[in-house]
Amino acid sequence: MKKIALLGSTGSIGTQTLEVIDELQGFKVQILSAHKNTDLIIQQVHKYNPEFVILTHWDSFKLVEERLKDLSLKVLYGIEGILQSLEATDLDLLITAVSGASGIRPTLKAIELGIDVALANKETIVAAGELVERAQKKSGAKIIPVDSEHSAIMQCLEPQRQALGKIILTASGGPFRNYSKEELAKVTPKEALKHPNWNMGKKITIDSATMMNKGLEVIEAHWLFSVPYEDIEVVIHPQSIVHSMVKYGDGSILAHLGLPDMRVPIQYALTYPNRTTNSFPKLDLTKVGKLEFFPPDMERFPCLKLAYEVGKKGQTFPTVLNAANEVAVELFLQGNLTFLEIPLLIEKVLEKHNPIDDYCLDDLLEIDKWARIEAERQYLLLG
Repeated sequence: MKKIALLGSTGSIGTQTLEVIDELQGFKVQILSAHKNTDLIIQQVHKYNPEFVILTHWDSFKLVEERLKDLSLKVLYGIEGILQSLEATDLDLLITAVSGASGIRPTLKAIELGIDVALANKETIVAAGELVERAQKKSGAKIIPVDSEHSAIMQCLEPQRQALGKIILTASGGPFRNYSKEELAKVTPKEALKHPNWNMGKKITIDSATMMNKGLEVIEAHWLFSVPYEDIEVVIHPQSIVHSMVKYGDGSILAHLGLPDMRVPIQYALTYPNRTTNSFPKLDLTKVGKLEFFPPDMERFPCLKLAYEVGKKGQTFPTVLNAANEVAVELFLQGNLTFLEIPLLIEKVLEKHNPIDDYCLDDLLEIDKWARIEAERQYLLLG
């Protein structure tokens, strides 16, 4: 019986993770966390009977605490509650399915404790890749990527990596891949939230539309697989059937194919290094039709270009990129920023940043905080 903690259990990845657990059996959910979806997490608590449940929204925490007071479990509040539960529970795997920089501290804590992490929170690696790598080397804990692209790469990478040429990350191109700049200037949040292939949370869906999501994945791939940025290529693949590829120096390309279904990489992370059958729909190659691949247009989608530049600069620039992007996406969703102003705002914040080389987690959290404040300030200046 594999004992797991699931952070972000009420979100898209969290609920699909529980679907996989229901399908496979053999797992005991010890910890559940959510932000403020009280009704759903209470349903989950009654079904999975965890030891700990954590809410990161105060009013939601008080409500859940009251409604679950007769059960023999602990209801805790905030990131500190998550950290406390990780230390107090015997775990085999942490699934980090929260969005944004909120995943950094729990992920690092789990790695420091020697707990393997199934990572669906790319922002942790983007903002704190060096700290994660350092903690991994010390504890020996493994990171199993849940992103479909990085899961694909992990499965295509040969252990010896002899004659490794390039990692090829595929991108759907989002809903606006054929839009002109004039058309992009007019897109609305409602339009941007309609991804052609995937059903995801709001933040990652907007990131997919701007192609920042692929940029963050480039930085994530650099840290996860120790590959230089020059050897990480992005190609647009509208069908989302090839989830990513690895090119070798002998001319071979190993590709991972499958339906656009997040439950498959989630299952691989849960059962790693083994594979298990499931009843989910399977890819029928005779019905695929065609597979297309195009180079990305970094002029129309400058977020991808920004991510490459920031990744190569290193230091604390990726932390700022991530934080500024989170603020910009939220402003866009609120209707306060246009689609094309998202990269402009991020770039302005990056220009104001004074990077540092030698840093700890507290330093990164302070920089993250500064970047968010600066993004709000730059937004006011844009207006």
